[in-house]
Formats: sequence, structure tokens, C-alpha cells
Amino acid sequence: MARNNKDEIKFLGTAGARFVMITQFRSSAGTVLSVRGTNLLIDPGPGTLVKFTSSRPKLNPAKLNAIILTHKHLDHSNDVNVMIEAMTEGGFKPRGVLLCPTDALRNEGNAVVLSYYQGLVDRIEEFKEGESYTVGNLEVQTPKRHLHGIVDTYGLNIKVQGELSTLVSFIADTRYFDGLEDYYDGDVLVMNVAMYKRREGVDHLSVKDARRIIETRRPKVAILTHFGMTMLRNKPWEIAKQLGEETGVEVIAARDGMKFDLSPFV
Repeated sequence: MARNNKDEIKFLGTAGARFVMITQFRSSAGTVLSVRGTNLLIDPGPGTLVKFTSSRPKLNPAKLNAIILTHKHLDHSNDVNVMIEAMTEGGFKPRGVLLCPTDALRNEGNAVVLSYYQGLVDRIEEFKEGESYTVGNLEVQTPKRHLHGIVDTYGLNIKVQGELSTLVSFIADTRYFDGLEDYYDGDVLVMNVAMYKRREGVDHLSVKDARRIIETRRPKVAILTHFGMTMLRNKPWEIAKQLGEETGVEVIAARDGMKFDLSPFV
């Protein structure tokens, strides 16, 4: 989907939590990962289809190989049905893979992926802790179930097929727990950091948590995204700069529409 089969991450949106989403202070669209000609759409929140059509050059949903939900909260799943429709060209060309937790598919009437759209994809894989899933030239792993309210939530390790090392890790929404960083060994580590400071009862990472993960894991590059209002008020780009100086690791604050080149790591 990226032109010339570029290996890259494109952050269509970097909004985290409900207030940034409902104000669209930052976009709540998803993230596109393109590697070795395989294209994954991760967490298509509100506005994802709009971002596909308004991107320059436009992104073609019919080129997607898979849609992934790390969990079913609205800011991660709102556009999943319309993106399946777009991926399958109005349902006339059933194709692609849907990877998601079981409770996004069936949960006493609370499924976010409608049954009609479940029938349009070639394959559905329901996430389980410690499992691996093949999509095109990539292997997607769900090493650990996260602590994020009552919904099933999983982070991702993504490898090129046949390679031992993890190319990209995505730490999705979660409360920090001991050993979290041990599960994510990507050369590039993408973290959802919604909060500037920890708040009791809020199951998201804070800057302090991010620092601990970066110091312990020491990826080649760490990318912060999924910002709540407290992060935005404190300027994520300045936070990233400070974390980089403190840890000696390159740290980047994602921006809406930002592309990150993965070719040096592939």
C-alpha cells in the first residue's frame, strides 16, 4: 500500500483516550505498517477511512492484507467495519485477515465487528496470549494479555517471516505491570503513552512508565503515541527529547500523518 513497497509505519492518528478523540484535537485514525509488501492496519479508530482518502498520496484500503484490533474500545475499533468494507471493495471481493480479541467478535451482543463483516474476510484469528499469526510476509505475535479494564487487550510483536529478531513492537493500552517490557523486544518500540503522570485507577502508561520501559528494554528507537490531554498539554516532542537525553535511546513523539522509515531495520 505504501508506494514502491516502502517499509514504513504511518501514524494516521495519535489521539489517546476519549477527550482527545471526541474533540479530534489529534486524529483518532489508526496506524498502517507496511513491510516487504505486506500491509497491516492497526486499531482503526474514528476517522480512519477519511484519513485513507485524504492522505497524499491516497492510501488504498484494497491493498490491505489485514486489519488488527488490539482491543475493542471505540478509539481503536470504530472504523473496523467500514475498513473491512473498503478492504473488500464493498464486499464484492472478500479477502484479507482480521486479527482481534474474541470479545470484539462476540460478547453477549457487544461485538464491535458486525457478523456481516466477519463474513467478508478470508480468515479471522482470535488473539490468545503467547500465540503467533501469519499474514503475508509477516508474523504477528501476541506475547501477553494487558491490564486494561475488562476488555481483552494485547500488544504486538511483528517479525519478518524467517527472521529471528522482532522488527516492531507495539505496546498497546495497558496499566504498567512488573515485567511488561520483557515481552517486547522490537528494534522499534511503539508505546501508547496516554498520561503525563500516573493516575490511580486509569489503565494507561505514563511518562514514568515509558522511561522505565525504555531504560530496561533499550530499543534502537522508541516512538511515543496515543496521547491524552495531559500529554498534549506537556508537549510530547519535549517529553521525547528529555527521555532521549535521560536514557541515551532515540525517542520520537509521533505526529498525525508521520511516516517512520523501517528500511534500516529490515
